[in-house]
Amino acid sequence: MNDPDPGLFGPASITWQMHADPMMWVAGVRALYLQTLHPRAVRGVMQNSDFRRDAWGRLMRTADFVGTLTYGTTRAAEKYGARVRTIHRLLEASDPATGEVYGIDEPELLLWVHCAEIDSYLQVERRSGFPLSDRQADRYVDEQRESARLVGLDPSEVPASTAALAVYFEEVRPLLAAGPEASEVDDFLRRPPVPALLTPARALLWRRVAALAYDSLPGYAHELYGRAAPPRTVVDRRLRVTGTALRVVPGRLRRCLPPGHIAKAMARLGPGSRPAPYKLRRQAAILDGPGRAQQR
Repeated sequence: MNDPDPGLFGPASITWQMHADPMMWVAGVRALYLQTLHPRAVRGVMQNSDFRRDAWGRLMRTADFVGTLTYGTTRAAEKYGARVRTIHRLLEASDPATGEVYGIDEPELLLWVHCAEIDSYLQVERRSGFPLSDRQADRYVDEQRESARLVGLDPSEVPASTAALAVYFEEVRPLLAAGPEASEVDDFLRRPPVPALLTPARALLWRRVAALAYDSLPGYAHELYGRAAPPRTVVDRRLRVTGTALRVVPGRLRRCLPPGHIAKAMARLGPGSRPAPYKLRRQAAILDGPGRAQQR
């Protein structure tokens, strides 16, 4: 009998452990704020999706994509990637200023979306107290080139370390701007329309999540959006408090929440595949040696 398929990453990967953390939801909102600052990329979203009326659905579809790539079988991940590539290949966007029509699967746009996601995941997780050494952070960036491949990028053209990721952002910054579409997304994320019964929940929960995600953006993003950046120490403290609170929720409950990929992976691979931060601490101690497994 064949061994169960561990998927593209498997339980020994950094990706497997980190993507199970509840702060990934905050990181996902930060990624959206950051992605929106590339005018050509955000036009592709706004002109080809019902974002304004289905933002929650879009967020859940993104979570389903990340969950399938992380915890699904190899076949399921490859199939999902092929579907995404097909959809992107059929879609176009236009620049209202120049009339240029372009495909949303341009490599530079796919690369921006990918790097904004990976940077957001790493920033929010590490700053909120998730145990990840410098070497493990580099491994994570390298692992995620597999995700980049599935959306149509050449992995050799994708940053493979945190240093390479930083260089990429320095190079792309001149292309970034907070145009009309970015302002529209910003307004939406700060005050998303909800049914009357959910208005209290929006005020209590969503606005806090969106504000924390926004505040954790890099300084240049705050400048582009036109609002002063809060002190990093204050934001880091809030990230750690939020991360601590969310991680108190029993893992058994969190793993069963939609879309449920982790629970399915554990059923396929056995209880030993359960993601847990302590596994990263133990791994860092082995790989980095005493005193080098530092968090940032």
